[in-house]
Amino acid sequence: MYLKRELTNSLTTFKSLCFNTKNSYSNLRYKVTIGIGGNIGDVKRRFNHLEIFMKKDKRVDVLRTSLILKNPPFGFIDQDDFFNSILVLQTNMQPRVFLDYLMRVEKRFGRQRSFENAPRTLDLDIIFFDNRIIKTNKLTIPHASWSKRQSVVIPLASLR
Repeated sequence: MYLKRELTNSLTTFKSLCFNTKNSYSNLRYKVTIGIGGNIGDVKRRFNHLEIFMKKDKRVDVLRTSLILKNPPFGFIDQDDFFNSILVLQTNMQPRVFLDYLMRVEKRFGRQRSFENAPRTLDLDIIFFDNRIIKTNKLTIPHASWSKRQSVVIPLASLR
């Protein structure tokens, strides 16, 4: 069950009773904020499954989940609207290892990389990793232009 709220004609939020973790304790070292998104299939249900999957994984502790935002695509716009949310978790994995972990999780949930900004079942992006700043060819932390994306800012603001 979801509580639905229209913010504008193109932005709708969903507050889930299932996808709603609030945990403040973890023994794991690094606090990581990840953006999650998708626009193929039952994305909200996939988010619930992702949360359950991660809660069972001893390498991560899920601390918080945000509301879910339905918003229009950007980049390649000839596709369905996206659903986006934020997960805050803790891990002992280093950033590069954690990125590889997220890519394996995406693949497990049916992600196929056909072209940039293509429709997808699940997209997982590291927004913040502790207080680290990283700029390599494969990894930029904080995520580039996170503060300009409603798909990140609105769910992030709901965590307060």
